[in-house]
Amino acid sequence: MNEIDELQKVMRRLRAPDGCPWDREQTHLSLKKCLIGEMAEYLDAVDAADDAGMREELGDLLMQIVLNAVIAEERGAFDLADAARDVTEKMIRRHPHVFSGERAENVSDVLQLWESVKKKEKEKNAPADFVSRLDRIPRNLPAVMRAQKVQKKAAEAGFDWPDEAGVRSKLKEEIRETWEALDAGDPAKIDEELGDLMFTIVNLARFRKGNDASEILQRSTDKFVRRFRFVEEELARSGRTVEETGPEELDRLWNLAKRQEKRSASSSSESRTSE
Repeated sequence: MNEIDELQKVMRRLRAPDGCPWDREQTHLSLKKCLIGEMAEYLDAVDAADDAGMREELGDLLMQIVLNAVIAEERGAFDLADAARDVTEKMIRRHPHVFSGERAENVSDVLQLWESVKKKEKEKNAPADFVSRLDRIPRNLPAVMRAQKVQKKAAEAGFDWPDEAGVRSKLKEEIRETWEALDAGDPAKIDEELGDLMFTIVNLARFRKGNDASEILQRSTDKFVRRFRFVEEELARSGRTVEETGPEELDRLWNLAKRQEKRSASSSSESRTSE
């Protein structure tokens, strides 16, 4: 028995009537957030170039995959071997330059072959009802990434603003409508307008070539985390916590964190200039 078989055996045991109550309760839907969380932890390990962390998180990710396969197996839908067989056949089909004698001299040729085979697969398996090109973008992508992909696909079809001025005008319109919804106090309308505003901000980032909205938001979140950590550390030096501190003191420390960041950035810039 190999390691994958052993892992399947463990997961089946956990799902057995006398197994683990938590594991027995899980469904494909309930495991969605677990799968996303494990993927995020693996990506953090990749960013940190942490081999031990990558090994651990890949294992956790594999556990989620096997658990989902075991649940499908219980339903009689498919098992892990079926999924592995399908993806193996897919990889062979989509690499005809390796397995079928097609020619591909460079990465561009490879990508063209891949898309050509992929298109034929989709045509063969196309449902009877109409399918939009946007339907093929997974809904469960992170929201910012999905929005940017939807906008990019629409733009490729020619459905786009002629220039950045149009996006800026739309942003002003969405800000105004968001304020109006907030003033009216209708929760559903507020949600709708906030969503439209965020979608337009993502579109502005996409329109400025080279800007990735997810990365931009990630950097801003990183900045908030750095400053909040600074506030926590400053308070901890005097035995205090954020919860125990008034808003004026928190504002003072937050502004101190901002000033220190600016000084650090300025010093770094001067150092590079003098080299």
